[in-house]
Amino acid sequence: MVEVNLFSALAVGAVILLLYHYIAKKYHYFLTKPIPCIKPTFLLGIFDMVVLKRVELVFGSKLLYNSYPDAKIIGYYELTKPTYMVRDPEMIKKIAIKDFDSFTDRTPVFGDAVPADSLFFNSLFSLRGQKWRDMRSTLSPAFTGSRMRHMAELVAKCATSMTDFIHSEAKAGRRLEFNMKDTFSRFVCDAIASVAFGIEVDSFRDPENEFYKKGNESQKIHTFKSLATFVTLRFVPFLQKVFNFDFVDANVAGYFKKLILDNMDQRKKQGIVRNDLVNMLMETKKGALKYEEPDMQVSEGYATVEESHVGKSTHSRIWTDNELISQCFFFFFAAFDNVSSILAFLSYELTVNQDIQRRLYEEIAVTESTLNGQPITYEALQKMAYLDMVVSEALRKYPTATLTDRYANKDYVFDDEEGLRFVIEKGKTIWIPMLALHHDPKYFPEPERFDPERFSEDNRSKIVPGTYLPFGAGPRSCIGPRLALLEVKMALYHLVKDFNLQASEKTQIPLRLSKSAFTMQAENGVWLELKARPKA
Repeated sequence: MVEVNLFSALAVGAVILLLYHYIAKKYHYFLTKPIPCIKPTFLLGIFDMVVLKRVELVFGSKLLYNSYPDAKIIGYYELTKPTYMVRDPEMIKKIAIKDFDSFTDRTPVFGDAVPADSLFFNSLFSLRGQKWRDMRSTLSPAFTGSRMRHMAELVAKCATSMTDFIHSEAKAGRRLEFNMKDTFSRFVCDAIASVAFGIEVDSFRDPENEFYKKGNESQKIHTFKSLATFVTLRFVPFLQKVFNFDFVDANVAGYFKKLILDNMDQRKKQGIVRNDLVNMLMETKKGALKYEEPDMQVSEGYATVEESHVGKSTHSRIWTDNELISQCFFFFFAAFDNVSSILAFLSYELTVNQDIQRRLYEEIAVTESTLNGQPITYEALQKMAYLDMVVSEALRKYPTATLTDRYANKDYVFDDEEGLRFVIEKGKTIWIPMLALHHDPKYFPEPERFDPERFSEDNRSKIVPGTYLPFGAGPRSCIGPRLALLEVKMALYHLVKDFNLQASEKTQIPLRLSKSAFTMQAENGVWLELKARPKA
């Protein structure tokens, strides 16, 4: 009996030892590469800092970036998977733009097993290969400057509704103290409902409306639990089939699918035409949506990314309803958190930098004086230089995406033309660290200081190309920066025009970020007090 137990123990020990050596060997990958590598923790790789919560999730990439300040590219391990981070702006441009054909996709989460009915994984963000190219060229006409002119009126109406509600709260004798993330998420909800879904929602006067509630539910992806699930499925993709996992809750997905299909059906029957995304998707199904070159006479903001040749191409693919619905849903999903977050951070910076708020208000007052009592137009908004500087600086300090990935779809020779040359094999992931670049004092002195002057006409030329990437880079960049900037500027214009933003007892100064969210979120919200400005 003792011999059997001893044999069993030796067998188990041998298996454990073999398993250990098998896993340990995976950490030898970067020994053959002429680049620095961050020492991995066994099994976890660099995720030990996430598990132990040694640093805010959003600043994890910054920690990696700063590990080797002189390196152009570094290596590290996600669990046991070798991964790259590019630090050099020139090489970022080369990978994201010049050599884009080697990095057309994002890293697949489920391998090739994308669920046919998934909203998240059939969205433009997740599509791959030719299907992504075709969808990009399908959707890009919806986000040209000429389309934004039509949408501006709808967004302005929602911004006015927000400020009217705040005025009504003041008239009712209530203190104007708000969590600005909540306030702006309601504005964004109403704006996207209008410009994307073609419905009118009032999330201020009907705070528990179904559309807003479903929007909030869709944001549960921004949690540590979702991140853990995401990472697990990256390494064990077959589990998706076992558990039928999707990032969008089935009830939320069902609600949005029915909403859009019913909307499209009603428009067909009644011949309704509206300048919104649903109408554009209907035009897409008919093949009637064409790309329009932007009006070069209108500046669309420093942060705007110009559409690439991919978005201007044509194709003959016929899309299913679910594929088109997925795009509509994802625009809402992305804007709901990203736009409301940047607006909340902006409102905080204007509060703690009253001189910047005063200068912005002065520009708003000058613009108002030229409108003769009419609502602000898209063209007038784009002419506001200081507003654009303020928004551009907010996107530098608080980028909505802290990093973005590219997936090598073929072997790629990394060559900086200065002696560093090696092969990145097909199937490897490269990360581009936007937040870290934006906070690198080498490119942006005193990066923690909120300074719109970085983006003045005189200073823009000093910004190193490839270091300011609020919406990504290259053909795979965000498709909707014009719409996002329109929403941010319109909300800020109306709010600062009517109210002075001030700190209250609940305002956290300095602002601390959540350690568990993997997008930039204030730890306890952004609480401010608003004071109505005297009527002119």
